[in-house]
Amino acid sequence: MTKLQVAVDLLTTADALALTNKVAPYVDIIELGTPLIKSAGLSVISAVKAAHPDKQVFADLKTADAGFLEADIAFAAGADLVTVLGSAGDATIKGAVEAGQKHGKKVVADLIGVANRVERAREVSKLGVAFVEIHAGLDEQAQPGYSIQTLLDDGKIGGVSFSVAGGVKIDTIAAVRDAGAEVAVAGGAIYGADDPAAAAKALRDALG
Repeated sequence: MTKLQVAVDLLTTADALALTNKVAPYVDIIELGTPLIKSAGLSVISAVKAAHPDKQVFADLKTADAGFLEADIAFAAGADLVTVLGSAGDATIKGAVEAGQKHGKKVVADLIGVANRVERAREVSKLGVAFVEIHAGLDEQAQPGYSIQTLLDDGKIGGVSFSVAGGVKIDTIAAVRDAGAEVAVAGGAIYGADDPAAAAKALRDALG
């Protein structure tokens, strides 16, 4: 069954906890966005994990270098999953995976900005990542003609375990599930809603 991941793209620990306290009953994975971790520091990882020990906490570091070191400190802070950029060198990705093995945790390769997502997805999967994130960032989503369907197509063609992030909302989440994604990542559809808890519940219900 496809898991639901909430991307917390807020900037303070207090705001992150206020949101996650509302939506936690309906999500499987709590993602702490890159801007949040840069703004609040690694302590936000520890705080959210302490508040929601039954959830997987996903530290979206988007590591580009020093893979072992960056993943190691995030895992030590309480993260269950850490991202490394799929565009990073193989040595960086291998280092992050080694840190995951040290802690008994997992690494996700984020394919944001990768030109050939299918090819790179297959390559990084061989390096030991748990899955790849087929990801269109906010800037890409803002471009004319953007469609989440391109992400779904790449995920299906790649033939490896994948998640989808970039425009997941109530009218697209069933397609994400049907494409075979292990995880559907919703950000603005939840934290931008008037009632984030209701929005998260609706997305969960749509997954079936």
